[in-house]
Amino acid sequence: MSNILEQITAQTAYDLVKRKKQVSFADFNSFEGFEKKHLSFKSTLSGTDSISIIAEVKKASPSKGVIRPDFDPVDIALRYEEAGAAAISVLTDKPFFKGDLDYLEAISKRTQLPLLRKDFIIDPYQVKETRAYGADAVLIIVAITEGKQLDELIHAAKEFGLDALVECYDQNDLDRINFDIVDILGVNNRDLKNFEVDVHRGISLLKKAPKGTVLVSESGLSTGEDMALLQKEGIHSALIGEYFMRQKDPGKAVRGLLENAKVEFKKQYS
Repeated sequence: MSNILEQITAQTAYDLVKRKKQVSFADFNSFEGFEKKHLSFKSTLSGTDSISIIAEVKKASPSKGVIRPDFDPVDIALRYEEAGAAAISVLTDKPFFKGDLDYLEAISKRTQLPLLRKDFIIDPYQVKETRAYGADAVLIIVAITEGKQLDELIHAAKEFGLDALVECYDQNDLDRINFDIVDILGVNNRDLKNFEVDVHRGISLLKKAPKGTVLVSESGLSTGEDMALLQKEGIHSALIGEYFMRQKDPGKAVRGLLENAKVEFKKQYS
């Protein structure tokens, strides 16, 4: 695991001690989002012949700092929805990404799209919390789990009616995944040691998943060529955040990327 992941995971564990004192595991049963009708994240991503987009609501990152100063999470999410995104990812980590669970809750009350909570999930408490704040799916990062922790988190997601996007970085991560219980696989194209992006490396890992697995390419994607390549290789969806966050109109950027993907696919592979 990279140093930054170790730092984030340690901070998450520290913060969880305080959060559990403020809100108990049982308290989540009374949250409005806990009773919200579940939308199928999995079906939405794989429901079309073309590549779909999971558009991310993201204010900052540890390496880049604040990405979007004029940050209005609900407005951004609604722009994504109008522009044709298949689903929305909401970053909720506070210390490193300036996210907030309140962003997730507010967006869940306004959008009709499936919502993914993107955070550093290490405890079933966070999984139930994810449902309570209105998400339909949760990101589970293989690299920050140990022993049986990965399977326990995936089972918790199923227990609370959430889809799980299980993210890996390398072959070691992939080898730890039990595909009997994992049906959505994400691969981060960014090398966590040198932060270089290699979409081809990501594709090669994704294609090792069993048939029927929904495949998601993550990080460093911004062009029609990227999207056309993913579609050609049988990847179902692309999770994109920073590129959209840096555009004046994130919704217009989603629409433009989807259109460019069609043009490039037709030009290069039809």
